[in-house]
Amino acid sequence: MNAYAKETGMREQLAGRDFLTLADYSEAEIAYLLDLAAYLKKRRQAGKVDQPLKGKTLGMIFEKSSTRTRISFEAGIYQLGGLGLFLSSRDIQIGRGEPIIDTAKVLSGYLDGIMIRTFAHGTVEELAANASIPVINGLTDSFHPCQVLADLLTIQEVKGGLKGLKLAYIGDGNNMAHSLMLGAAKMGIDVTIAAPDGYQPDSAVTEQARLAARFYGTGVEVTADPEAAAENADVLYTDVWASMGQESEQQVREQAFAGFQVNSRLLSLARHDAVFLHCLPAHRGEEVTAEVIDGTRSAVFQQAENRLHAQKALMTALMS
Repeated sequence: MNAYAKETGMREQLAGRDFLTLADYSEAEIAYLLDLAAYLKKRRQAGKVDQPLKGKTLGMIFEKSSTRTRISFEAGIYQLGGLGLFLSSRDIQIGRGEPIIDTAKVLSGYLDGIMIRTFAHGTVEELAANASIPVINGLTDSFHPCQVLADLLTIQEVKGGLKGLKLAYIGDGNNMAHSLMLGAAKMGIDVTIAAPDGYQPDSAVTEQARLAARFYGTGVEVTADPEAAAENADVLYTDVWASMGQESEQQVREQAFAGFQVNSRLLSLARHDAVFLHCLPAHRGEEVTAEVIDGTRSAVFQQAENRLHAQKALMTALMS
């Protein structure tokens, strides 16, 4: 990583850190990760090989199934010269009642880093508190910070920068809404979350994001009006209405979110060069129309690919 030799201070600052939410990372630290991701992406596209994690091993605990998270981390650690171990909760003792504290201490003796994708955010916090190696939050019901790193990288590529933009997230005030508020606002983006009453973001997370936004000179707004949110937006973002574990609420949620579909009408309210993002998987005809997600203003597959590059930057920074 010779291109980053001058960033020794930042690399030492991040080495060994956990990555649980973007609330724990400053604007400078997030910018460094984005620059590193862009560098690693450019190197891969040029056919260059960087292996700063040669000999390192990442344990990947999955209590929730995954496509993008598993493949991006598994391929990413391999491309960096290391080894990724897929650890289903059905295959390790954590799924049979072993205390988190014991799992954390045992894995710390075997591995150089842990990525976990699970339900309760408290599980990740307890794992990190008791592990002596970096712990990365691959997703919880409360936060999805790895996805937002890829989102910011995509916006930066499409728009040429981040500061001064407006992002409108339309849909459930879930882990994506939380992480976008915390991350995008620190990077100079005004964020508006449009969600129905009863499905808006957690008030404590919203207040935390607003405090950070005021410090960084941006704004965080929450509304029940998707059209007001979409007006003059540079980025339109949505997610599924019923996330993993909420399948039994599908019909109720379809009724609640009926006016929150991202379609050509909503897209027309945004800026003429607005980009559409979705963390995937997507349900065409529900939260977004095929016309929008498959249209020329959609960058969802560029966004999905950027999970790989963002994850590689994160592992390189934390595990080197």
